[in-house]
Amino acid sequence: MANKVLILSSSPRKGGNSDTLCNNFMKGAQDAGHEVEKIFLKDKKINYCVGCGYCANSGYNGCAQIDEMTDILKKMIEADVIVMATPVYFYTMSAQMKTLIDRCCAVYTKIKNKSFYFIMTAADGNKAALERTKDGFMGFLDCLDNPKDIGAIYAAGLWEKDDVKNTNYPKEAYEAGYNL
Repeated sequence: MANKVLILSSSPRKGGNSDTLCNNFMKGAQDAGHEVEKIFLKDKKINYCVGCGYCANSGYNGCAQIDEMTDILKKMIEADVIVMATPVYFYTMSAQMKTLIDRCCAVYTKIKNKSFYFIMTAADGNKAALERTKDGFMGFLDCLDNPKDIGAIYAAGLWEKDDVKNTNYPKEAYEAGYNL
C-alpha cells in the first residue's frame, strides 16, 4: 500500500549532508511507489511560537499567526509518514526544526497515528552523541497520539558539506525510503 510521505529537511543549506540524505530517502520511497513531498524549511517563512494561547483557546484548531507553517501543519496532518531531518549543532537539532516542532502546538492533537523516521547528521564521529538529538524528537512524539518511531539514521563523522557522499549513509537512506 502506498503511503503519503512528508519529508521535513531542516538543513540550512540545500545539498548539505542531511538534505542529501533526504533526497536519497525520497528517491527510495518514490521508487517503491509512495507519494512523497519534501519541504526545505529554510525556504519557508515560519515564525516562532509566541505563546499567545490562541491554539489552546480554539481547541487546537489552528494558530493565530498567518505564515507558511499553516500549510505545513495541514500536510503533517494528512501524511502517513513524516521524516524529520536535521543537522546536529551542539548535540541538538537545528533551530529550524525546533521552531517547526514548537509551532506544531497549534494542531498537535490532530497529528495522530503517524509513522516517523529521523535523519540526523553530525560532525562528531560518535553515533552515541546523536542520542540527545533523538531524545528531543522523542519528546515531540511523546506529545502526539499513537506515533510510531520506524527508524533513524545516525550519520556521524560528517563535517564538510559533501562528506556524506563518501559514506554508506546515502544507500541507507534510499533503502529506508524504499522499505517503508
